[in-house]
Amino acid sequence: MKKDKLPLYGAGPIYGIGISAISILFMILSKQNFMKSGDISKLKILFVILGIILIIGGIAIWVAAVVLAKIDDGIKTNTLVTHGIYTYCRNPIYTAITFVNIGALLMMHNFWLLILPFCYWAFMTVLLKHTEEKWLYDMFGEEYKDYCKRVNRCIPWRKRN
Repeated sequence: MKKDKLPLYGAGPIYGIGISAISILFMILSKQNFMKSGDISKLKILFVILGIILIIGGIAIWVAAVVLAKIDDGIKTNTLVTHGIYTYCRNPIYTAITFVNIGALLMMHNFWLLILPFCYWAFMTVLLKHTEEKWLYDMFGEEYKDYCKRVNRCIPWRKRN
């Protein structure tokens, strides 16, 4: 059964608010020394630098997806957006949200917080497979299936042949 119209926001708010709330909670717990055994202060400068790089990268990816590729226009006109950042990643907005959250977690320099990105990836994968990927396949069929074969779900990378 083909869909006539895609939702403007999809499952994004659920993912973004969910992982941001979890990140904030665990960052507070880390600051309150509830996870003191995971403190790796010896690598603090490295983790802060990596965190800043991920946050800036996440913001850049979000701008590329929302502003430059104009994803809202594609959704409103029921067009599969495959240009710009969408050439390298099918879900750059989710990637951007994930990068910003991981960057913030890294800045806490706590080993235990490094478990969360794997949980975020698993949550994102399950959420997308059961929502947006089904919607897009219903709407665009083989065109979307071919796009999925060429482009990674969430890690920006060169286009596959």
